[in-house]
Amino acid sequence: MGEQKVSALVTGGGASAGPPLGPALGPLGVNIMEVIASINEKTKDFEGMKVPVTVIVDTDTKKYEIEIGIPSAAALIMKEAGITKGSSTSGTEWAGDVTMDSIVKVANTKLEKSYASSLKSVAKTIIGTCVALGVKVEGKTPKEITVEINEGKWDQKFQ
Repeated sequence: MGEQKVSALVTGGGASAGPPLGPALGPLGVNIMEVIASINEKTKDFEGMKVPVTVIVDTDTKKYEIEIGIPSAAALIMKEAGITKGSSTSGTEWAGDVTMDSIVKVANTKLEKSYASSLKSVAKTIIGTCVALGVKVEGKTPKEITVEINEGKWDQKFQ
C-alpha cells in the first residue's frame, strides 16, 4: 500500500491521541501513544505554540517518521517577548519588547526554512512581524530599529 502522511497543527509538547491526530493515525495501525509521545518530545521547546507536524507512516511495515515544522515568526516572537497575544492596536499600544538577540535567535530558526540569503534580511522580516504584534525591539519601534539595521549599526549581531 505504501506511505500515508498525516499532517496537523499541534500545540508544542501538548499533542494528544484525540483529534486531529488520533483518528487519522488509528486506521494506519501504528502505536498512537508512542507517536504522540515522540511528537511531544520533539516539540517541547515550542511549548504553547502551534507547531506544524507531519507523520509519515509506511503502511506495510508500520514504521513511521515524524517531521516537525517551525512555528510562525509571530509565535516565536511572542514567546521571546513573554506575551500570549499581540497588541490589539499595534502602532499605538505596545504589547512587549524583545532584544536584538531575540530577533537574531528567531531569524536563525527561520533562516533554515526561508529563501532569504542573509540573516540580516530575515531579521528585517521578523522585525516586520513585530510591527503587526506591537512589539518593540531594544525599547525602540520596529521602524527605528530597521533604520539602524540599514545603517549597519547592528551588523556585528548578524555575523
